[in-house]
Amino acid sequence: MTRWPNIPVAALVACLLATSAVGAVDTRPPNVVLFLMDDMGWRDVGFMGNRFVASPQLDRLAARGVVFTQAYASAPNCAPTRACLLSGQWTPRHGVYTVVDPRQPRGSPWHKLMAADSLADMPTGVVTLPEALAGRGYASAFLGMWNLGRGRRGPTTPEGQGFSHVTFPESIGFAKDAYLDDTGRFLSDRLADEAIGFMEQNRSRPFFVYFADHAVHAPLAPRPETLARWRDRRPPAGETGADPALAATVEDVDAAIGRVLDAIERLGLADRTVVIFTSDNGGTREYVAPLRGAKGQLYEGGIRVPLVIAGPGIRSGRRCDDPVSSIDIYPTVLALAGAAAPAGHTLDGQSLVPLLTGGTLPPRPLFWHFPCYIGGAPPASAIRDGNLKLLEFFEDGGRRELYDLAADPSESRDLAAERPRDAAALTAALHQWQQRTGAFLPTDPNPAYDPAASRPRGGQQQGGQQRGGQPRGGRPGMGPQRGGQQQGGQQRGGGRGAPRPGDQSSLRPRIVPRLVTAEVLQALPVGGIG
Repeated sequence: MTRWPNIPVAALVACLLATSAVGAVDTRPPNVVLFLMDDMGWRDVGFMGNRFVASPQLDRLAARGVVFTQAYASAPNCAPTRACLLSGQWTPRHGVYTVVDPRQPRGSPWHKLMAADSLADMPTGVVTLPEALAGRGYASAFLGMWNLGRGRRGPTTPEGQGFSHVTFPESIGFAKDAYLDDTGRFLSDRLADEAIGFMEQNRSRPFFVYFADHAVHAPLAPRPETLARWRDRRPPAGETGADPALAATVEDVDAAIGRVLDAIERLGLADRTVVIFTSDNGGTREYVAPLRGAKGQLYEGGIRVPLVIAGPGIRSGRRCDDPVSSIDIYPTVLALAGAAAPAGHTLDGQSLVPLLTGGTLPPRPLFWHFPCYIGGAPPASAIRDGNLKLLEFFEDGGRRELYDLAADPSESRDLAAERPRDAAALTAALHQWQQRTGAFLPTDPNPAYDPAASRPRGGQQQGGQQRGGQPRGGRPGMGPQRGGQQQGGQQRGGGRGAPRPGDQSSLRPRIVPRLVTAEVLQALPVGGIG
């Protein structure tokens, strides 16, 4: 397992640009390996307090880095968070608000309001993180799940957005959304092969590896031999969400990540490689206790995620309670690489380097904007400032809820009526941010709204038809469909804030069944995707 030196505060960036051999000055910036999990909730790993799962490689990584105990995804499902991470921007700036779901087109009869038309492709005008690193000589690899542009080649694919090496699961023998290939090989393990090969080929230059795994998205399909070891294990007293399938999947993922970390050490790159591990959104409802909500919602369970950053010069064994967000990864990597922010490209995040070295950052609010219908959640915005968090739901005149997360992390006591001044101040700050970023606001009523209409479940379409067959890998098939086009390249709708322009390309839905069993399915919001 990789062992990094613990270097004092002021030496971090200097260390990363320091000597690699006796008497030879190495001016190369550090390598960066970013692991992004899919649907991994805030405590689905051991270093975040889960006492049922086994994640020894990740736990050792955490022990050698900084664990952010209050880390957030910038959105409650995958596509917008991925766009935020690669752009360093809040969702209103890039216009990817949600995973496009053809089961919930704008103006569906079960929608009270006219929701946003989210872009399915990240606009090409965005200067992505790999593009920003190119000027420092980085080779950049994308491995895994993209979900920000249709197709394999073109301007909105990984290749068109700055990655010189691209590996999709389908290109290495995996069916869409499958965990296992025809030979029984686990996807995370094959992606690790690709990461190791890329690092070997580029060991003499700085590299950026974006390892965007499919795990732990449901329905889970760990290796049968791994699952067999977990079937009869009893959870420790008081441990919730002790699912053998999740534990087995986490074990398999952990082993694959461990292989990458071991390769970093074997290649002699441990003293110049930063490793980041996080997730694209919160977990499913049965795994996020005691937090409220789940993926697809702006309650804590839908947006809190694990985050650890480790590497040379980063203070080891530290747990940081500062609230941070996915948008902070871009400026943090730029700072570590000694790269300037791209000209003309707005960065909403802030560098976390001071927190990585034992320093502090001034307090700042975090924002979320999710003006779409997905699952059972209505369109909403949220702001967290200090320990206070306010949610604004656009239906029914803009209902608001206020929570003190220090006293009530489960968001069980709405303080909006008890603390009207705090609610008003946070509302004003949220509205100013919405206006400043050009956020689409779903305030127009839907003329087709029918209170008796119901949302389709699972793979069911509006007409009641079930889609897809069974691909390799044993998970129900969800073939790609083409959604509606933007009109004139603009977001549609009214209310506060200006409609946001976008460079529309094709809509690329990604719809998958959410859960392993019918019993668990009934426990979650309808239509969880992404």
